[in-house]
Amino acid sequence: MKIVFMGTPEFAIPSLQKILESKHQVIAVVSVPDKERGRGRHITYSPVKEFALKNKIEVYNPVSLKDPEFISRLRELEPDLFVVVAFRILPKEVYSIPVQGSFNLHGSLLPKYRGAAPIQWTLINGDKQTGVTTFFLEDKVDTGNVILQEKLQINDEDDFGSLHDKMMLLGSEVVLKTITLIDSGNYSLTKQNDSIASHAPKITKEICEINWNRSALETHNLVRGLSPDPGAYFHHNGKSYKVFKTKMVEGDQWSVVNNQSNVKSKDKMYQTRKEIFVQTENGVLQIIELQPEDRKRMTAEEFLRGYSLIN
Repeated sequence: MKIVFMGTPEFAIPSLQKILESKHQVIAVVSVPDKERGRGRHITYSPVKEFALKNKIEVYNPVSLKDPEFISRLRELEPDLFVVVAFRILPKEVYSIPVQGSFNLHGSLLPKYRGAAPIQWTLINGDKQTGVTTFFLEDKVDTGNVILQEKLQINDEDDFGSLHDKMMLLGSEVVLKTITLIDSGNYSLTKQNDSIASHAPKITKEICEINWNRSALETHNLVRGLSPDPGAYFHHNGKSYKVFKTKMVEGDQWSVVNNQSNVKSKDKMYQTRKEIFVQTENGVLQIIELQPEDRKRMTAEEFLRGYSLIN
């Protein structure tokens, strides 16, 4: 099949790679407009565009997806299929062009977690299982008929970075399987049940702020869902700290720690010479890795060699 691939970040690259290694033909790639960065205003490409150019694939990066010239060029390509992975919302005049339709890879088991940040919200909500979904595009975002789904178990140690990478690789396999199904014509579609849909809105700075009045489990999951980027954070004594890794502390363990002679405490914060703990509304959380304002990421032990949260 003649395929136009649409994507932007690193997450989309393994899917594009899989298609290039298959019998199908990638006739063009569509990505976001180039950006100017740094003092020298150097032009930078999206990861997908960089990968496409290295593989000598023609790339389009229109400012507007409704640009008549862009739409006309896509039609001239006479594509069989559009494959969309981590890209923008396509207007109907674009996604209706291919004879076999347009499908998207989504990082959740739809209709669960429709929206911009499904992987993050899966972890923030403490789910034990997730997966990826391919579905045909329709007017409403993430609502189209499901082509294929595959599940993935979430480990207790997973954070956004590790789960993102696992889903990136799983997603690439599912993308190729989906193309194979569509090419064969031997597939069935499953309509999404809107009544059980949940949403995964864009991650904002407000969402990233830690509220120590929440339970230890809620805070632990927030940290997991936002690590390593953008990072959950808290303010303390007029300074900001990002937290990248935490650990739930069992009651017996906390009793041992809290009875040590070298423990210092103030305002729910507890420190030994090597460890940092926070008393939350329900339970105790140990901060394993953090980043002080304008400093590098470090372990709690490294932090306590030169800093303190107990003033």
